[in-house]
Amino acid sequence: MARRYGGNPAAAIILLVADIAALILILWIIFFVFDANRANDLVNWVHHSANWLAGWSKDLFTVDNAKWRTVLNYGLPAVVYLLIAHAIAGRVNRA
Repeated sequence: MARRYGGNPAAAIILLVADIAALILILWIIFFVFDANRANDLVNWVHHSANWLAGWSKDLFTVDNAKWRTVLNYGLPAVVYLLIAHAIAGRVNRA
């Protein structure tokens, strides 16, 4: 990934952090949509982490269908984190 930004390790770290945050949010969406066992430690950890990462967008969308509501309320932060990280990494690379 560092090669993608001219070998700048700071840009690579920024993208890695955003990728991990987006992965956690997407995992929670998948777990929720497919009714994963919430008593499972991994599912529970992902749920709590996704709640923290999506705290600012919690209940932004109030769609009646719970699965769509989860996709929208947790998918938006994933996209925002990736877009912001790519913008910041591009700036860091130019500096």
